[in-house]
Amino acid sequence: DIGELAVTISINNIASAGAEPIGIMLTILLAPRMREAKLKAIMEQIDAACHRYNVQVVGGHTEVTSVVNQPLISVTTVGKVKKGKMVSTGGAKPGMDLVLTKWIGLEGTSIIAKDHEKELLQRLPQSLVDKAKSFDEYLSVLPESYVAVKHGVAAMHDVTEGGIFGALWEMGQASQVGLDVDLKAIPVKQETIEICEFFGINPYELISSGAMLIATADGTGLVRKLKDAGIEATIIGKTNDSNDKRVLSSDEVRFLEPPKADALYSVKSVEELN
Repeated sequence: DIGELAVTISINNIASAGAEPIGIMLTILLAPRMREAKLKAIMEQIDAACHRYNVQVVGGHTEVTSVVNQPLISVTTVGKVKKGKMVSTGGAKPGMDLVLTKWIGLEGTSIIAKDHEKELLQRLPQSLVDKAKSFDEYLSVLPESYVAVKHGVAAMHDVTEGGIFGALWEMGQASQVGLDVDLKAIPVKQETIEICEFFGINPYELISSGAMLIATADGTGLVRKLKDAGIEATIIGKTNDSNDKRVLSSDEVRFLEPPKADALYSVKSVEELN
């Protein structure tokens, strides 16, 4: 699903700034051994995604080169926003609510379920793996962006590489605020938990496109409006005037650090695990 993912993730970056996407520019690099049918499939995915998000391909470049050994897509999204209305990752102030939409780990769970289906089926039921594969239907954050901007927010950040722990650290660092986050309040699907346990990875450090981290003065009101729009949302913590970015779980405290490699890159085959 490289074409679909490339467009969706790029548009999410625009959405997290509170802007409306209007077009994309593509650069596609293909390995010499790649067949034309594969390129056609990628372009069909891109076309379908553009139609869904009401954007157009306004330019780009496609090239066959030995520099790559698999398809590589670079997407630049163009959007529009009213002057002075752009939302940044660094706009949070002390005392604000931290709201998270949908669930963490959606993208990573879907990718792992598709790439390692045979291995997962050795231990997990087909229904669970199929459900996990379908999580890619939740990856757009455009809907929550529209609701959040209308409600009024100080900062937004789409949760991508590094997972929710990475996104929290990045928002706190960019805003120069501290954070107190309730680990048990962070929403996560059971399918994500099962798959992460299978491969021994941390779901809180797993790429999580589809979830939006939002700082707002009225988290309760925003959660209500998001749920009225059919979007799951939860208050997971608050900002403060310290430098500490803390995740609290019962009597345990974890201090967040700059994100490292995403947990997705730690997934190993069954042979490697054994």
